[in-house]
Amino acid sequence: MKHLTWATVVAGALLVGCSPQKSAETQAEGSTATAAVQDLNKLFDSYWEENAKLYPLDATSQGDNRYNDQLPNDGTRAFREKQRATYQSYLDQLHKFDRASLSANDQISYDIFEYEMQSRLAGLKLNAWMIPFQQFWGLPLTLGQYGSGEGVQPFKTVKDYENWLGRVRQFPAWADTAISNFRLGMRTGVVLPKALVVKMIPQMRDLVVKDAAKSLFYGPINRFPKEFTVAERKQLSSAYQEAILTQLSPTYQKLADFLEKEYLPKARTSTGIAAIPEGPDTYRYLVKYWTTTEKTPEEIYQTGLKEVARIRTEMEQVKQQVGFKGDLKAFFAQLKADPKLMPYKTPKEVLDAFRAIQAKIDPNLKKMFGRTPKTPFEIRQTEAFRAASASAEYNQGSPDGTRPGIFYVPIVDATKFNVTSGMESLFLHEAIPGHHYQTSLQQENESLPKFRRFAWYGAMGEGWALYTESLGKELGLYTDPYQRMGALGDEMHRAVRLVVDVGMHTKNMTREQAIEYMLANEAISEDGATAEIERYMAIPGQALSYKIGQLKIRELRSRYEKQLGSKFSLSNFHDELLKDGVMPLAVLERKMDAWAAAQK
Repeated sequence: MKHLTWATVVAGALLVGCSPQKSAETQAEGSTATAAVQDLNKLFDSYWEENAKLYPLDATSQGDNRYNDQLPNDGTRAFREKQRATYQSYLDQLHKFDRASLSANDQISYDIFEYEMQSRLAGLKLNAWMIPFQQFWGLPLTLGQYGSGEGVQPFKTVKDYENWLGRVRQFPAWADTAISNFRLGMRTGVVLPKALVVKMIPQMRDLVVKDAAKSLFYGPINRFPKEFTVAERKQLSSAYQEAILTQLSPTYQKLADFLEKEYLPKARTSTGIAAIPEGPDTYRYLVKYWTTTEKTPEEIYQTGLKEVARIRTEMEQVKQQVGFKGDLKAFFAQLKADPKLMPYKTPKEVLDAFRAIQAKIDPNLKKMFGRTPKTPFEIRQTEAFRAASASAEYNQGSPDGTRPGIFYVPIVDATKFNVTSGMESLFLHEAIPGHHYQTSLQQENESLPKFRRFAWYGAMGEGWALYTESLGKELGLYTDPYQRMGALGDEMHRAVRLVVDVGMHTKNMTREQAIEYMLANEAISEDGATAEIERYMAIPGQALSYKIGQLKIRELRSRYEKQLGSKFSLSNFHDELLKDGVMPLAVLERKMDAWAAAQK
């Protein structure tokens, strides 16, 4: 489809403004351009409808409850072929539009959509389907979050309760396919490292019960809405007991037994993904996927080394400020062990400390942001079943505000919760103004096509969250040197990731060497460092997105502060950055450069 440019339409509109009569030609141009926009939006809407059917768990998390009983068997060849055909079809349809004729915002949509379809098609060429889940991500873990009654799956009506049972019924078939794919990986050498499999086995066993009432999945029964009748409660309680004892527990038992008896002996002793067939190509794809850039692994590694050196210098300054005489490693050891830095006795005290941070930054947030989310926000303790291996995290709210955005804090032992874990920077990153502002403002913007309202690009999303940690001083935080050290520790953590992720997956750095590198550069426990390094082993490249995105956002802010001088408004910069949602970094840079040019 060849369309007239928007410039022509605007010119036509200006002519209309100074002439009482529209020419037939101007009317035709306007209607052609309008039709183009309508057709493009129809394409995006159609894609979104297909996407919701393809990924019903995602639809549920976005507040679309039409498919809450669906659990697709996404490990099958048929499912992958359906994905491939869908993405190729929509890419072909997109390319029928003349990008140059579109408005600036529609060009952004075009660029993001094209990038997304091309990226997904490239991903389908990899052999990642032979590793259906690991200890950090995957349906067996996600199912626990959805089915606990405290996650995104709604449990408000009898139909909601029945919907969940529909999902449960499809889980055994999913698990059988997962085992089949794992076995194919065992035959071809596409297997996980042993160190990860060892962690997966207890995760599966923890969800096996003999008494249904003790299951995590019994949570919804313990929290019936008060409107339910006695008969409804009785019927659902019986159905849930049966589902737990005949479908969920046996399936988790089967997965645990398979992992322990069959898979673990065949798992690899190597650390990085380079050791599996097509591993180096897979890593290059994942680096591009997670950073949304063309940066090579080597460039990223060198950036990491520079950032580690810079942050170490700042840490040395804090060490001197508090009068510590030993070296940095000794300072880390003291920070981890000092009882004064572990003042909490109960989980409630830890959560209240985070609530106090929220109260402290509130007055200054208003100076930095013109737009703030309507979505409610809560701070909660991470569920016990996953707390031991979980990081603090943000779970998005629903766009209609009925489900709040939740900042989850894992507290295994409140008496060991250390203030130098970077509580202030952690709150800025995971909660406000990090993920809560970014995700909520994006979801609430109904003028965006849905594929953009609910998009996720780690480089911009995590980059934004890490950038917000650097706003701590401007928000009235980091006045305490130990909290400042915690913030530096958090930034160091993201810099170390660039070195160890690339090191493990391209430079034969072992798991043990990576753990040692992390311990040498930040105040983290050995257990914490181990969990982190194993996460990067499980999801190569993902950990690169934070620092790469943050550096780009910081670069853009510095550029516009210099270019615009007194015309630069930090509030306007933040609002512009967030208002159109996440996007690949190159698309973001084009958009922000256009914004800066308009400010002049």
